[in-house]
Formats: sequence, structure tokens, C-alpha cells
Amino acid sequence: MIVRRILTLAIGCLGLTWGILTLPQSEASDDLRDVESRLLRSETFSRTTVTQTLESQTSQNLSACDTHSQRALLLMEMPLAEAALRSGAAGEFDRRIQSLEARSSRVLSCAPRESFVWLLAFNLEVLHGRLNEQSFNLLAMSYETSPNEAWISVRRIIVAMPLVLIASEPIRHKILFEFQQLIRHGFVDDAARSYLTASGSVRSLLQTQIEQLDLPRQKSFSNALQKIRS
Repeated sequence: MIVRRILTLAIGCLGLTWGILTLPQSEASDDLRDVESRLLRSETFSRTTVTQTLESQTSQNLSACDTHSQRALLLMEMPLAEAALRSGAAGEFDRRIQSLEARSSRVLSCAPRESFVWLLAFNLEVLHGRLNEQSFNLLAMSYETSPNEAWISVRRIIVAMPLVLIASEPIRHKILFEFQQLIRHGFVDDAARSYLTASGSVRSLLQTQIEQLDLPRQKSFSNALQKIRS
């Protein structure tokens, strides 16, 4: 009886200790899930807030399998890397890229069907200037693991469209079809912005996709173009 009470007490103490130790991470995970949702709605955070979050010990200790939290951290750090590239801050750019690559690798080792992370891995290759079969395979994995999620599609078209002419024929078809699907499913503003930033030769390819749509959708796309231009 005494031994049983001691074991029960010990197990209770272990449970309490575990709860105390994991509580900060649990709270951080909940906070980052909210951040992820806000980032996906295109909300922005100050650079100070983003940097503090990325460098906090709690964020660094989060499980690689906590995909929502890891996705939030990736969404927060990617703009910092792009800003460093634009400003010529080579040291910070290298540090951010290494951090993003390491985090992406850890997430994919745990969740190999995370389409957004495959897309981000491809984007990192683009930032490095590495445009070869291996890098385009990363983009192909993004399409394979999530061909129809709108929130990924609107981000993927931004990365992929400027490279459509040098992509292999199967990937080129996926890029152009995704552009068409954005219009078909009502994301005409995103498709229009992609069209307006494309080169003349790319626009010719896109025009072919537009002409395959029914007249109401073509009209909707035309209206979106006019709205953005005005």
C-alpha cells in the first residue's frame, strides 16, 4: 500500500513537472497558430516583433512536427531574407537563408507533404540563383502535394510565373493551368497581378489560358486588370 502511494505520488509529480515544462511551448504554439492565420490574411508585423519571435528560445525549441508554428516562423523570416537581399546586406541574407533552409529541411523530414514548405524551398533556390532540374523538382513537389489549395496557389503563382518559360513542359503546364484555375475559382485579382508583372512573351501564354475560359470569367478578369491599372 505504501509503495503504491509513493508510485502514485511520483507519477503525479512527473505529470505536473511535464505540464510546467511544456506550458510555455504550448502557449507559444497557440500564439504562432494565430500569427500564421494573420500572416495568411496578409497582415504584417513590425520587424522588431518578428525578430524577437524568431530569436526567442521558445520558438527555437518548438517541435519540427508542429507544422502550423513552423509555417508561421517561415512566413515571418522569408520577408527578412528578401529585404536583406534587396538592401545588399549579404551577411544577414546568408544567415536568414541558412535558417530558412535548416527549418524547411526539419519540417519536411517530419511532414513530407507540406506543400508550402516545398514551395519555400524552391523559392530559396531562386534567391540563390540556382535554376536547374533539381530546383524545379522542389516546385513539382509543391504541386504534387497540394494542387488545389488557394492560399498556396496565390503564393505559388508569384514565385513560379516569372520562370514559366524556362520550366520543363510538365511544370510549365501546371503553372499555366494554376493561373487559369485562379480565375475560374474567383481569385481574379491575384491572377491579374501576376499577369501585369509578366513579360510580353509570358503574357502571350497567359492570354491563351484566358481565352479558354467562358466569357463571364474573361470579363471578370478584364475588370480586375482595369481596376488594378486605374
